[in-house]
Amino acid sequence: MCFDMGIVVCGPNEALVISGMFQGNRPNLLTGGRAIVCPGVQTLQRINLTTMTLEIRTPNVYTSQGVGISVVGTAQVKINGSNEEMLAFAAEQFGSKSPEDVKSICLATMEGHQRAILGTMTVEQVIRDRQTFSKKVFELGSLDLHNMGIIVISYTLKDVSDPEGYLEAMGMAQTAQVKKDAIIGEAEAKRDSTIAEAKANEQKMQAKLANDTEIARSKRDFELKKAQYDIEVNTAKAEAEMAYGLQASKVQARIKEEEMQVKVVERQQEINIQQQEINRKEKQLESTVRKPAEAEKYRLEKIAEADARKKVLEAEALAEVKALKGEAEAYAIEIKAKAEAQQMVKKAEAWKDYKEAAMVDMMMKILPKVAAEVSAPLAQVERVTMVSTGDGPVGAGRLTGEVLDIMASLPETVKQLTGVDITARMAAVR
Repeated sequence: MCFDMGIVVCGPNEALVISGMFQGNRPNLLTGGRAIVCPGVQTLQRINLTTMTLEIRTPNVYTSQGVGISVVGTAQVKINGSNEEMLAFAAEQFGSKSPEDVKSICLATMEGHQRAILGTMTVEQVIRDRQTFSKKVFELGSLDLHNMGIIVISYTLKDVSDPEGYLEAMGMAQTAQVKKDAIIGEAEAKRDSTIAEAKANEQKMQAKLANDTEIARSKRDFELKKAQYDIEVNTAKAEAEMAYGLQASKVQARIKEEEMQVKVVERQQEINIQQQEINRKEKQLESTVRKPAEAEKYRLEKIAEADARKKVLEAEALAEVKALKGEAEAYAIEIKAKAEAQQMVKKAEAWKDYKEAAMVDMMMKILPKVAAEVSAPLAQVERVTMVSTGDGPVGAGRLTGEVLDIMASLPETVKQLTGVDITARMAAVR
């Protein structure tokens, strides 16, 4: 038997399903490459493996709260050509269907799962936890489409909207809360005012009702007594006429008394209302004047305590600084004194070693100054009167001799004071 054979090429984005003779009970599945097909005895089907993008729209779905929202999701799906089992499922499910039919089936499946998940979550959960929502739809869709040979590559929640403005109301929650608090505060103030006014009106109505009741009772008693008086008039007219006048006076007096009682009750009610107004003003004064004043007093007291504490701490710090400064100055003086004492000791040792030479050197420097000091008074004298006894020189020579005598006595004086013989030391030098 001879069959015409043809070579069929399979693209990288498709799969071939070859069934019929030579294939046994299972068709041959081929992804990519080439295959030989015998027309007439074998059937060839092509399955598109291209990724399909699904825009999943679920309008007006009711959440677990009963709020209707519309959701748009985006999914990427494709027939799994790398898994032979799933490719067999796809060949069985979509062998004779077009890519648009396959896409429509996937879209319907994902839409059903998206709608089902929305029914189990609240609007807040969908908005705030989109990842959880997307994960649930992805998992359920993958499980269901797996039996059709299709894998879900990705799913993303694209948009959420509602026709009733529920999402907008969620976005305005904070503003609404602030407005709510303001409205509640205003309502509570109006409520308190209305309650006070209602209580006053209630008391006024009670007083009026009591007054009307008392008047009605008085009128009833009057009518009963009047009827009784009329009966007595029929039996004894003369006596009834006299008694009627007297009884009428008594009734009028009683009515006057009751009217006075009504006025007393009204006055008492007015006093109660005034007392309530006084209590209200006292509470208002307590909240608006006394409490703020006490708070301000407490604040000023705390500020005064803080200032006093600050001054005490500053004084203590100043005293501590002064003490530290005094200790530092005393230590510096002590160090200076020790240094000067050591210097003096060293000088003393030096003077001890060179006592005589230093003394001679010092005297040689001082002698001219002493001579100048001795002769200085004579230089200031304008006139000198000298009296001679006849012995020795006279005149200016006498004055010069006196100065020289004074200078000649200095070495002896130094020797007596210090023990150094300047004359001997000078002779030794020569």
